[in-house]
Amino acid sequence: MSTHPSRFSKLFGSGPVGLLISVALLLIANWLNKWIAPVPLSGNRFILDSVFLASTLLTLAMIIWSVKSLPASERGNKLSTRGAFRYVRHPLYAAFLSIFDFGLAVYLNSYIFILWAIILHPIWHRLVRSEEKLMISIFGQSYVEYQRTTGRFFPRLHHRHERPR
Repeated sequence: MSTHPSRFSKLFGSGPVGLLISVALLLIANWLNKWIAPVPLSGNRFILDSVFLASTLLTLAMIIWSVKSLPASERGNKLSTRGAFRYVRHPLYAAFLSIFDFGLAVYLNSYIFILWAIILHPIWHRLVRSEEKLMISIFGQSYVEYQRTTGRFFPRLHHRHERPR
């Protein structure tokens, strides 16, 4: 694997492939939902709408924080361990996987969509491995230590006082 990623891979990483897989699985979940017609999560539309609105706003906040923490021009050139990257290694992916997708699943009001949101996690964990191998080839031991102390999509429960810079 080259230690010089393309500008496209620096900016987007696994995002385009992951998005295609996520949407394809969402379409399959939608088809299954119509075929199976499961019991809805809730009959209260206000609650469902509120959860979706909150998840969308939190996702937008996380995206803005991520971009401010590591501008596009620095991706693949600088190891950022501050801002959003202090808590998770992939804050943009985490925003969609852990916040938006579950908000959307609740809004769509079906257990099948909750299952869809859960299934996406192991898929995305597999997708980002190549990105992380590339980061190790570029940043070496600093990235390995960062992996050890920082969660991929969820913050680690333990906090270390020393963080790689």
